[in-house]
Amino acid sequence: MAQAAARSESMGGMESFAALLEESLGTSDSLEGTVVKGRIIAIENDNVLIDVGLKSEGRVALKEFGGPGGNAELKPGDTVEVYLERMEDKNGEAVLSREKAKREEAWTLLEKSFNDQSRVTGVIFGRVKGGFTVDLSGAVAFLPGSQVDIRPVRDISPLLGTPQPFQILKMDRSRGNIVVSRRAVLEESRAEARSELVANLKEGQVLQGVVKNITDYGAFVDLGGVDGLLHVTDIAWRRINHPSEALQIGQTVTVQVIRFNPETQRISLGMKQLEADPWEGVEAKYPVGAKFKGRVTNITDYGAFVELEPGIEGLVHVSEMSWTKKNVHPGKIVSTSQEVEVMVLDVDPQKRRISLGLKQCLDNPWESFVDKFPAGTELEGEVKNITEFGLFVGLPGDIDGMVHMSDIDWNKSGEEAIAEFKKGDQVKVKVLDVDVEKERISLGIKQLSSDPFESAAAGLKKGDVVTCTVTAITDGGIEVAVADGFQGFIRKSDLSRERSEQRPDRFAVGEKVDAKVTQVDRGGRRISLSIKAKEVEEEKQAMQEFGSSDSGASLGDILGAALRRAQSKEQSDE
Repeated sequence: MAQAAARSESMGGMESFAALLEESLGTSDSLEGTVVKGRIIAIENDNVLIDVGLKSEGRVALKEFGGPGGNAELKPGDTVEVYLERMEDKNGEAVLSREKAKREEAWTLLEKSFNDQSRVTGVIFGRVKGGFTVDLSGAVAFLPGSQVDIRPVRDISPLLGTPQPFQILKMDRSRGNIVVSRRAVLEESRAEARSELVANLKEGQVLQGVVKNITDYGAFVDLGGVDGLLHVTDIAWRRINHPSEALQIGQTVTVQVIRFNPETQRISLGMKQLEADPWEGVEAKYPVGAKFKGRVTNITDYGAFVELEPGIEGLVHVSEMSWTKKNVHPGKIVSTSQEVEVMVLDVDPQKRRISLGLKQCLDNPWESFVDKFPAGTELEGEVKNITEFGLFVGLPGDIDGMVHMSDIDWNKSGEEAIAEFKKGDQVKVKVLDVDVEKERISLGIKQLSSDPFESAAAGLKKGDVVTCTVTAITDGGIEVAVADGFQGFIRKSDLSRERSEQRPDRFAVGEKVDAKVTQVDRGGRRISLSIKAKEVEEEKQAMQEFGSSDSGASLGDILGAALRRAQSKEQSDE
């Protein structure tokens, strides 16, 4: 009985041990793939011997506890957490990992941060396709290239190896995938900074910013969460054709808030406002009539802009560029960046305008011409142009003079005289007048010879009786040739003393008539005559010589006597 009882007790004890062993083994099996606590037994060379409460101890490389020098922080008896990979290996030792333990710890914390949408700290340590790898306290995450910064980053080297905050976008523990974003953190910080900046923003405030983008009309400057526009005209006092001449992307600049609209949150910035205004006292610096040297900065259809000093530009209007070149594009007279001498013509500080003259610094060819060729000088030149009112002739000094149609020929009409010339003809001219102010030179061709009318008219005076030849018959009278072919005119009322004989049609072309000169018009180059006046004069003479009608003689007797006397005189002359 005793033996049976002992055997029974023994069997019961073995069953209990088996149960305990099974429980122990089951528990141990369940520990695989988990983080367990262990006690450091010893540190041997580069390995740490750890007891995790199993049949055998496990070894972990010392470097997994923090790299070289990590053993200085470890000593036998310390409790550490390790990851149990297998109960035992071929050597009968437990397979442990400190790195995997840290990874599991990190995943647990990261999941909590992901659920709480809180930031995590990580270090960018490598580059992979499409982005970068980030160490999140043991867990490796992927940082897409688009999530590195708000703006594209050309060089990421300054960010490598530096702890920085990240936002977890998504994670999958079963696959071991974590995607993080640095940009999300920056945008959140930017929004906070923007709100604070906008709340305290006011006109006149001086800030520092970074050039974010450059356009044709200006540059956008990041003020730290909010952008402002720096217009091209507010970059500098001097002329800037394109913002890229003075700024580059990424450049840090100091700017002043010119205008701020709280409703639209539009911010206008300026850089030149932080410098002294060069237009202050401009009238004293650039008095009218003074000459200065400047640089051509811009050329337009209407003139050229010349920089006198940085920020001070004046306009040389096309009309003030050359004495002789008219209707020519300014670009054919000056070129961009050319240094020129100019004269100040007008200054308007309110409108910030200075009118300059280029030709005023050169000799006035009209003044030079009048000094060298005063009125009366004879010259030779080329017919440059022919108009309906005269000829333009090229003269020394690259200027033109005009021969008016009335100054071409003494006898021919203007239209007839002009028709005898063509462009390119060489002609001799006489200088008649020079108007320097109006830049006009009057020339004459007919003045090269004396006026034949004056020669012919020199022997004529009012009251002379001349013989002339009828050249034309009109309703108003007859035209006659006097002296050397110069034209005279006898009006209808002057054709006869008798009204009934005052008929132009009783005369014939080529007929010779005697008439009295009543007027010599040198300006109109015309002689007025009268047959009637000659007859009246003859009647007066007859009356004086042969008596008057009061003495009893009739007018017929008197005229008859006068006529017989005239005839006898003619016969005696023959």
